[in-house]
Amino acid sequence: MFTFQNQILTEEQPHVNVEESYSSNLLQPETLGEEYSFLRKQSQVKSFRFLFLIIDVVALNFIPLILLHFMNRVEYSLAYFILFISINFFWIVSAYINALYFAADRFVKRSVYTFSMFFTTMLLFVFLYNFDYSRLFILLNFAGVALSLICSRSLFVGTNYFIKSGRRFVKKVVVLGIGNVSEKLTVSLKSEKDNFEIHGYFDDSRMVGINSSEYPVLGSIRDSIKYAINNGIDEVYSTIMPDQNPFVYDLALEAERNFIRFKFVPDFSTFVNRKLHVNFLLDTPIFSLRPEPLQELSNQMKKRVFDIVFSVLVITLLLSWLIPLIAILIKLDSRGPVFFRQFRSGKNNRKFSCFKFRSLHVNSEADTKQVGRNDSRFTRLGKILRKTNLDELPQFFNVLRGDISVVGPRPHMVKHTEEYSAILNKYMVRHFIKPGITGLAQINGFRGEIKRKEQLHKRIEYDILYMENWSMWLDLKIILLTIYVTFKGDKNAF
Repeated sequence: MFTFQNQILTEEQPHVNVEESYSSNLLQPETLGEEYSFLRKQSQVKSFRFLFLIIDVVALNFIPLILLHFMNRVEYSLAYFILFISINFFWIVSAYINALYFAADRFVKRSVYTFSMFFTTMLLFVFLYNFDYSRLFILLNFAGVALSLICSRSLFVGTNYFIKSGRRFVKKVVVLGIGNVSEKLTVSLKSEKDNFEIHGYFDDSRMVGINSSEYPVLGSIRDSIKYAINNGIDEVYSTIMPDQNPFVYDLALEAERNFIRFKFVPDFSTFVNRKLHVNFLLDTPIFSLRPEPLQELSNQMKKRVFDIVFSVLVITLLLSWLIPLIAILIKLDSRGPVFFRQFRSGKNNRKFSCFKFRSLHVNSEADTKQVGRNDSRFTRLGKILRKTNLDELPQFFNVLRGDISVVGPRPHMVKHTEEYSAILNKYMVRHFIKPGITGLAQINGFRGEIKRKEQLHKRIEYDILYMENWSMWLDLKIILLTIYVTFKGDKNAF
């Protein structure tokens, strides 16, 4: 039986450029699942979801108040106050489950799913609460919410259609320079949801009207602004930098004087084949390979405070009585210590001692050999502990100590870190942040034993996706999904 490393290094198929494949697929929704595709355009979605959140919350609370005011048979009481609270609570839960305010795609469909769930849970609440609510009040309340949703979503669909079909919203653009960057740019502009009308290129090295692309060469670079003025061009994209042609900067100033936006498109493909992230230090642009929200001190403090509060609650309310119980069962089941301690790779690849309930018989391969599905080292109780994730609970003490976080990339054995980093170039990037008890990879099924390169590749993709898109909302979602997956059962848990 080959080890994981031997499997990778002795494959007969042609060598795959892992770095290139990783770079091109990292943020593709078909690679990572539709559930997390909203992360790619999170900044654009914020204002969108906030607007409809306000509209829906106002409708949810305004409609019952209007009904109470005009319906003489209904008197305001504690029972109706509880109903108001329940309306808001069940709507928020339904909206959260359906990601109504977290994604701009399939918005109408998500609204229908959210209302259906809200309607069902509210009917169940009214039935179980066993209070004689006015049936007319309940019916009119549901009808009002439904009408509000229909009106607001119709406005959304109508406005979206008007913008897409209206000529006044089309942006006319031209591109300076012809090459790989300009070709990629035109493809990107066409794929954008905004309406772009690409007139063509301006370049000094090609004859006017001749080009291998579907867009023609319209003239030399010096003719670009004159053409833009005469043809109502809204934006000029230049793949030629001022250091290559100083005259381009003069063109940019002339364009702005004529209310034409001028944008530079730098070419970084010579040394990196993925998206770059730009920050500004005063007026100095700084490019990096990825955004890292957890580099901000304020975000680090938020995450650390959450970790401390959450771990204290778990230790106090759960582990205070569960540890003695499991300890007795472990001692009755097999010889050896209650806890298993192992060095794992932490932030910046610093080693730390990771705590777990012992689920294997004491053996000499614990620090070198992965645990397999039918591993002979399992104790009878150990199989149950691992299947239910109970063996991981002592790691909340690691969270309290600051070794790990509640959510983050799962920490690997030191030996495996050395092996995997030699196989996958981007592997060590996951160690920029603290590891976690659970993570984005785990709730998407990439956990447990690693046998194939693809499994490792996917796990690292999810780990870095989490690092690039961290937020407290994402942490909470991962925690909730971890609980859900634990109770539902995970085929990769063993």
